Amino acid sequence: MNAELEDRKAAAAVLAEAVTWIGTPYRHQGSTKGVGCDCLGLVRGIWRAVYGSEPEAPGPYAPDWAEAGGRDRLLEAAGRHCAEKAIHEALPGDLIVFRWRVHHAAKHVGILMSEHRFLHAYEGHAVTVSALIPQWRRRIAGVFVFPDLPPY
Repeated sequence: MNAELEDRKAAAAVLAEAVTWIGTPYRHQGSTKGVGCDCLGLVRGIWRAVYGSEPEAPGPYAPDWAEAGGRDRLLEAAGRHCAEKAIHEALPGDLIVFRWRVHHAAKHVGILMSEHRFLHAYEGHAVTVSALIPQWRRRIAGVFVFPDLPPY
């Protein structure tokens, strides 16, 4: 484990698990490594592997779920289970939440892998690591720190 992650054991565990999902096919509402997942399912699966169980079930959702209801459900859920931090303070192993358009609900998530790369699942692609280019950076709606690991 590198020095940056020494005091961030949860982040190190998230990163170690995240890379094992690379290549998992995209499947809407899926959350099973090697079988299929969407972006939320990727985070749910990583959470299960790191913490043992999910903190809440998302329930069924349509591909356009974020456009209905007028709430920012993804950001709200991230805030219930993780600590929010300033975007410029993001570190590897943090959860990043994206908003496609201003004044619309956030609807995409990924795991920051390095200063310039993040892991995510999106339609038509397997789980992959992408460059965090300006087009992605300007869509970041929130950055969240995963909770500490439970003592064993």
